[in-house]
Amino acid sequence: MRIAIASDHAAIDLKAELRDWLIEQGHEVADLGPDTTDSVDYPDFGYKLASVVADGTAERGIALCGSGIGISMSVNRNPAVRCALVSEPLSASLAREHNDANCIAMGARLTGSDMAKACVTAFLETEFAGGRHQRRVDKLSNPED
Repeated sequence: MRIAIASDHAAIDLKAELRDWLIEQGHEVADLGPDTTDSVDYPDFGYKLASVVADGTAERGIALCGSGIGISMSVNRNPAVRCALVSEPLSASLAREHNDANCIAMGARLTGSDMAKACVTAFLETEFAGGRHQRRVDKLSNPED
């Protein structure tokens, strides 16, 4: 699977660990930055992640910052993207199954490495259920409908 990953300075270590682990799992991973721990603005990286998911360059996205909150807000500014803030595998799985999430966000200061990997695994392995959920998902991108 083609996966994009981005963070801010607070989550750079978790981003690098997840990137390397995903590559080991056989995924194609685009690391959208940053590359150093110098202070950056999470919206810049959230917007970049949303763009590559929205245009199909990446099938899924993983957004990371200190809490996961700010970067998830920036990713969700793109109407083609549905980013769920997750902290454990069940929320990651339900975000896919019920909401067709194409991105997840996590907080590096709140979610440890093993839990983050469990969330990513659930996110990548769960299929969208469709059916009754589809009309709700459609409304997320088209609030006027």
